[in-house]
Amino acid sequence: MSGMLTLEQLKQEFAAGSIDTVLACQIDMQGRLMGKRFHADYFINHAVEETHSCNYLLATDLEMETVEGYKSTSWEAGYGDYVMKPDMSTLRRVPWLEGTALVLCDVLDHHHNPVPHSPRAILRKQIDRLAVMGIEPMMATELEFFLFDQSYSDACKAGYRDMQLVSSYNEDYHIFQTTKEEEVIRAMRNGVYGAGIAVECSKGEASAGQEELNVKYDKALVTADQHSIVKNACKEIAWQHGKAVTFMAKWHNEAAGSSSHVHQSLWSTDGKPLFLDESRPHGMSELMCHYLAGLLAHADDVTCLLAPYVNSYKRFQEGTFAPTKAVWSLDNRTAGFRLCGEGTKAIRIECRIGGADLNPYLALAGQLAAGIAGMEQKLELEAEFVGDAYAGENAREVPKTLRAAAEKMNESTMLREAFGDEVIDHYVHAARWEQKEHDKRVTDWEVARGFERA
Repeated sequence: MSGMLTLEQLKQEFAAGSIDTVLACQIDMQGRLMGKRFHADYFINHAVEETHSCNYLLATDLEMETVEGYKSTSWEAGYGDYVMKPDMSTLRRVPWLEGTALVLCDVLDHHHNPVPHSPRAILRKQIDRLAVMGIEPMMATELEFFLFDQSYSDACKAGYRDMQLVSSYNEDYHIFQTTKEEEVIRAMRNGVYGAGIAVECSKGEASAGQEELNVKYDKALVTADQHSIVKNACKEIAWQHGKAVTFMAKWHNEAAGSSSHVHQSLWSTDGKPLFLDESRPHGMSELMCHYLAGLLAHADDVTCLLAPYVNSYKRFQEGTFAPTKAVWSLDNRTAGFRLCGEGTKAIRIECRIGGADLNPYLALAGQLAAGIAGMEQKLELEAEFVGDAYAGENAREVPKTLRAAAEKMNESTMLREAFGDEVIDHYVHAARWEQKEHDKRVTDWEVARGFERA
């Protein structure tokens, strides 16, 4: 697409004075962009080969706290450097920032080997497992978020209380209400399109002030890269307009949760849809049934990768379009896994468990690992669930807390074989730290409920 750049094009645009800054970014444990702003001349002549970052960037929480207990780095080990190796296939313009380009980097150790617990390396490993089989995973992630009239600064000064949404009523598919917000959302659509990302559409979502931005499916790594760039773009563009967005899974008791549904299918490397077999029920190939059976069998194992924070689990409420049961069903939005595109080349599985707060690399890698396990073991697919999954008796439950999900991940033989023990230990430690930090905090709800009555 027009927003993508080659190194030669970057050189030409620098010479013409249209680009003077290059963002070199790695992905942190939370799926955020972290890195440096280079003068374009220095990047072209030096940093294009590699630059460096402190290894604590893959051992911190949302607050950038230097969390103790990681094997990969510590105060004792001195918090040294990792190598950031630009992946020049990701070089692109950043239209909403003047004179700026962006490139994503792989994270390497001093021997130039991939750092196993870096998000891009985790996803690459699962993609490589499929490549050996002659298979290419194609995936997409939807993104929901809330848009506020306040700026981030004003929201912070107010203690995140009395937040004013851009609308006062449910705006799901609502054209008139979203017209009022179009100045910001149009800038987001055009911005990410100008950055070489095939944006499909935006729409109002199922709560006041809730938005959705959808990008066309692509190869798994491309999809994860684009997801992180889009989230960053939405925040920056909202900030430029004096507004704020949040990707919290559940920002308010009365509001709907914000999801990031993951669509997934497998294709042969020569472009054939491996999930489609028109001779079978619903057009689901035998391979697809094994893959989906793996997603179901290991749903508990990978939930922590789809819902990484304590807040993530507040979203799983009955009657809210967020799933509570890890079952599959035909075009059924009450189920954790929905069959879409029945009987066509577009046939795919939508995992509805993930929230908008997920790290896309970890979420996609977990889905692929579970699906591969189902394929390798030729697991038999259970019967489809029919009806309201919220009311389903004896149906497989989505874990209800981060504590429970972290222990399921820790105990997962499948994930340890797919990711490696050190990687799983790293992210289990992160989840346990998140839970520990929450456990020692007193919330506004507790004070209001118990201050007088307790």
